[in-house]
Amino acid sequence: MRNKFKTQWLACLVAVCLSGGYANAATDKPVENPTNELSKVKVTWQDPAAYRDIRPSNESRKGFRNRVFKSLSKYLNELAEALPQNETLSLTVTDLDLAGEVWPTMRGGAADIRVVDTLYFPRMEFSYELKQGDKVVKSAQVDLKEMAFMNRISRARSNDALRYEKDMLKRWFDEEFQDTLAKN
Repeated sequence: MRNKFKTQWLACLVAVCLSGGYANAATDKPVENPTNELSKVKVTWQDPAAYRDIRPSNESRKGFRNRVFKSLSKYLNELAEALPQNETLSLTVTDLDLAGEVWPTMRGGAADIRVVDTLYFPRMEFSYELKQGDKVVKSAQVDLKEMAFMNRISRARSNDALRYEKDMLKRWFDEEFQDTLAKN
């Protein structure tokens, strides 16, 4: 029993305080990443209040979500740099479940923690369109699950809180667009 408790604490990804600032689900609108003329990806985060797990430990839900959205949008744009010059990608994310699970601590005022274990694998549901100019050349509904995320060697930095999600997206991107990437 003691080893199990110790293992759970060692597997912790983020340990921080839970604060207020919860977003009202009724007023939650789709959130789009800021784009500029150089962006190859447009990401729309649809109804984020309904996502399975984007629960923070140390900040407001809205602030945490915005930080996660910004980081993942930026990463998707980095991946898309490998696409041919005239191709752009649009994603509409309908669900996100981060690796791990936020557990409350028993100590008053102590930080809740995100425990990362094989049971709590990352998931993401979205639709996408790959366009060549104005023409859609590829589109699909995607339901990503990375059940073996802890058995893989991470390509992302080990101190990146979203490394498992980024690894999952990298594997999907490379597989989904391998024919397009080979042309580039």
